[in-house]
Amino acid sequence: MSNCIAFQGELGAYSHQACANARPDMEPLPCKTFEDVIDAVKSGKAALAMLPVENTIYGRVADIHRLLPESGLKIIGEAFVRVHINLLGVQGAKLEDVKEAHSHVVLLPQCAGFLKEHGIRGRVNADNARAAREISERGEPAVAALASELAAQIYGLDVLARHIEDTDSNTTRFLLMADQGDNARRGEHGMMTTFVFQVRNIPAALYKAMGGFATNGVNMTKLESYMVGGSFTATQFYADIEGHPEDPAVKRALEELEYFTSMLEILGVYPRDSQRD
Repeated sequence: MSNCIAFQGELGAYSHQACANARPDMEPLPCKTFEDVIDAVKSGKAALAMLPVENTIYGRVADIHRLLPESGLKIIGEAFVRVHINLLGVQGAKLEDVKEAHSHVVLLPQCAGFLKEHGIRGRVNADNARAAREISERGEPAVAALASELAAQIYGLDVLARHIEDTDSNTTRFLLMADQGDNARRGEHGMMTTFVFQVRNIPAALYKAMGGFATNGVNMTKLESYMVGGSFTATQFYADIEGHPEDPAVKRALEELEYFTSMLEILGVYPRDSQRD
């Protein structure tokens, strides 16, 4: 059986960091797209997938909520990565040497204050880890990358400035996914259950469907809606709740939800990560 964990991006990406933190004993498998990550698990090339779902600054990751139900994979864990941004230069370079910093379009604005202070121009790259690799290959002291310290280690770069992001709240949540689910109670900080559903076409269906969670004291940490099938009337909901489906309160809430839905699918039951606290 494969001992690989697949992620989207190049080695040194923050998704790679998530893999290294959560499954340090597994071999990272970089993939070009989220679909490639999913296919790697389904084909047996990888045992697990690491997929980002939301970021504290930029919200949910585009398309990921559509991909999860269609993937056929099950969520078995969650992981949180604090996104620390570092200025990486070629070996021997100094901060005052740097005139340009290359990175993903999402990272550049997060370091605007630092870049302005030091007179460094931001340059867009499709991937922050790829920017680090390309800077290493160019070997020019005047050109740097904005990326993780892991990328610096992989591509032999010096960390010229550490943790230069303007805010200290940038965190990305990832989901660990496998071909088979695991509903066993595990972990030391409780359980999470993630599911998708569509409500029946009756008045106040969503309000009534949510009532079971309120009356049973079940904490819903996320509820998002998105259109499916190119229709303005077909709306699907994605939800995270604290608890296990076999907990009496959760069981009652899900039974009530099922009464008001035309579709309900549990995507995973997994340990609640302590970093939620």
